[in-house]
Amino acid sequence: MLVASVLGLLIILLIAGVPLFFAMGAVSAFYMYMTGIPIALMSQRMTASVNGFLILAIPFFYLAGELMNLCRLTDKIIAMSRALVGHIHGGLAQVNIFASMIFAGMSGSATADTAALGSVLIPGMKKEGYPPEFAAAVTVASAMVGPIIPPSIGMIVYGALADVSIGRLLLAGIVPGVTIIVVEMIFTYFLAKKHGYPRYARAKLPEVAKATWQGMPAVLFPVIIVAGIMSGIFTPTEAASVAVLYGLLLGVVFYRNVGPGELWATVLRVAWGSTRVLIIVAAASAFSWVMIRENVPTTIAAGLSTISTDPLVILAVMVVFLLLVGLFMVASSAEVVLAPILVPVVTSFGIDPVHFGVLMVLCLIIGGGTPPVGVLLFIAQDIAEIPFSRMVRAMVPYYIPLFVAIVIIALFPQLSLWIPNLVFGAPSP
Repeated sequence: MLVASVLGLLIILLIAGVPLFFAMGAVSAFYMYMTGIPIALMSQRMTASVNGFLILAIPFFYLAGELMNLCRLTDKIIAMSRALVGHIHGGLAQVNIFASMIFAGMSGSATADTAALGSVLIPGMKKEGYPPEFAAAVTVASAMVGPIIPPSIGMIVYGALADVSIGRLLLAGIVPGVTIIVVEMIFTYFLAKKHGYPRYARAKLPEVAKATWQGMPAVLFPVIIVAGIMSGIFTPTEAASVAVLYGLLLGVVFYRNVGPGELWATVLRVAWGSTRVLIIVAAASAFSWVMIRENVPTTIAAGLSTISTDPLVILAVMVVFLLLVGLFMVASSAEVVLAPILVPVVTSFGIDPVHFGVLMVLCLIIGGGTPPVGVLLFIAQDIAEIPFSRMVRAMVPYYIPLFVAIVIIALFPQLSLWIPNLVFGAPSP
């Protein structure tokens, strides 16, 4: 009854519009009061959850991504993508998808991808004769790779809350991220061929070389992070600080397009953004302690075992559940609530928590492209200047490649685990 009361109170507070961190903190305090546990324990749990070296990666990666955006690399990314894939059926739509993969390595955010690339590519696609709703749908679908390819703030938060190696999680997103892009490009190829959408002439080798050279600073950003972690030169947190240094060198020394005023404003924006994330992480740690103390993960696992003991069936159930949750909760909020509860459940069935982390982040971010929450839909709709109903109808076909990608990643865990196991070794059973 107490657990039901705590969960019911949490749902009521969230429906009432209470901020997530306050709602989780309030229900955790209520539980401790009702069970006679000293409230000081709650503050200790919250402090310990954010007082760690790995947590520093969150503000550093935020700042690194913002610095890369300040360097105005978006146009260079688009030019390079056009030279490499613009000749494929769908032309600028293929450029949109491919550019998202590169931009994901800078921002680690689907929202930033949709806003930054969409503001350039959606008007460009409309100008070349693409239906505006199609341009917006391609932008939203491709932006979902943002939280998968490193650096991924979602992966870092998941790792911190679920006590899973952040280094393994960052590397785990590489192959699944590329898989999503390839599936979307293949789907777009046939869709564009069917509707006769335009494409560019194949770029000549000198043009490809020039565009690639100009876009190389953006490509090097995730390469530095991944190569550094894989080689053991630095930890994920140190990789984030190196990424900040790289962004500073590009903006202040190489391009010289980042002034002191912009830099200070960026630091303040990142500080506030990071604070919001860390407050939620702290509150979530207290809430997860309550759930674990009341054996909620064990109860869920016992309930699922009555359905099946096959890990693949359990994973399918989890995927469906996460897709449904993503319809009604913002991905970041759902992640901090569910990760500490669900990870013990999936591990009890022999599912690797790193593999599950990739699927969890992907399933929840798809909610950003589906109504009623659909944050990405609203951003793209606004840029494309179309009614929301047209935006949703155009998005429906692109759920097909996204679901195909989920099935592929779920059925083949090695897509997620190959690189982490190669670098860190397979985890002991």
